[in-house]
Amino acid sequence: MEQGRTGVGAGRVAVRGRDGGRRLDAAELGADLGERATLVQFSSAFCAPCRATRRVLREVAGMVPGVRHVEIDAEDRLALVRELGILKTPTVLVLDAGGHVVRRATGQPRRADVIAALGEAVGTP
Repeated sequence: MEQGRTGVGAGRVAVRGRDGGRRLDAAELGADLGERATLVQFSSAFCAPCRATRRVLREVAGMVPGVRHVEIDAEDRLALVRELGILKTPTVLVLDAGGHVVRRATGQPRRADVIAALGEAVGTP
């Protein structure tokens, strides 16, 4: 996801890197990890950008073999939201095959930025 963009809202995306090597597993996510990478989306019920983000992430996950999209309702998983410091929805975490956070973005990501972040996740040893 694009590094040069800052701010949140009005279509802008804030991006962070590896989140200090944080790793998530299937038990925490409530779903299996993708074989190659996982796109984790934190959403809320009345979030319009969350719906658009869901479409983008599902489309990209469908294009790339071994990539899974997991959507988490932030209101239902408050402990995990607090632990990960999720402040806004949508927030997207891009995980490598081992569940390590490679990228974090807040706001509605562009398709090209998701694909670029996946390239980084898949290339991570």
